[in-house]
Amino acid sequence: MHAASVNHGDWFVTSGRPYVMRAALGLRRPRVAVRGRDLAGRVETVGAAVTGFRPGDDVYAETTTGSFAEYACVPERLLALKPTNLTFEQAAAVPVAAVTALQGLRDVGEVQPGHAVLINGASGGVGTFAVQIAKTLGADVTGVCSTRNVELVRSLGADHVIDYTREDFARSGQRYDLIFDLAGRHPLAACRGALTRTGTLVLASGNGGRVLGPLGRYVRALALSPFVAQRLRVHATKPSRSDLDALTALIEAGSVTPVIEATYALADTAQAIRHLVERHARAKLVIAVCGSHATRSTINEGDRT
Repeated sequence: MHAASVNHGDWFVTSGRPYVMRAALGLRRPRVAVRGRDLAGRVETVGAAVTGFRPGDDVYAETTTGSFAEYACVPERLLALKPTNLTFEQAAAVPVAAVTALQGLRDVGEVQPGHAVLINGASGGVGTFAVQIAKTLGADVTGVCSTRNVELVRSLGADHVIDYTREDFARSGQRYDLIFDLAGRHPLAACRGALTRTGTLVLASGNGGRVLGPLGRYVRALALSPFVAQRLRVHATKPSRSDLDALTALIEAGSVTPVIEATYALADTAQAIRHLVERHARAKLVIAVCGSHATRSTINEGDRT
């Protein structure tokens, strides 16, 4: 292991909230003892049946067995070669967030060239990738973020940026072919009002109480969808080696670049998770397993790297 990164799923597992998730993650304690899903590192050894990788290969992946550690064991089917133009720390920021964005826009949202796409939560870990990926799909992209992140989102290629502290996209009168909702603060009716008559709402996050979290919102959307012309969809990311390979091509072509707010040492992983939850982190927070032991910020306003 050279690097990992923090995702909201790590907080869900650590805190056991919302409580409904314990049914899948473990009722009394997490079924997986080691937190972390993103990883980037160098192959140390391979199993006898492995044919696609060999010791010394630089790789990255989303793993299901934990990545906040010095070593990780990963199934071959989840592993991909690391983009050659990224550091290990940059590569570790990619798997969960970028695959979530890619699948949500391309597969669930079915974005086509010329579509008007709004990304609500454009400055977050998934959102910073979603802005860039939507542009590669040929969309006209509007990003929604807070005042301090306007220039960052604009630098990622967004055609329009809405500062939600000053303007509500649901009341602007603009209609979108797709809303990729990563914030979950608007009622379904408000989001539907900002869609075209046959537009698509993709829910990939949301607020909620300690018991159900965003589940109630998801259930309402799925129940309503068959009765309206608009498509209301819930997006659950699936680890995919082929999607990592597709992202590698975009990254090596310069079309997509990870954005990192801060890097923490492995020993400070708990601080990184607190940062994610309590300080409304923008972009990605990375865990450096090999390297600096000092917390450092690497994001610059208007800088994509």
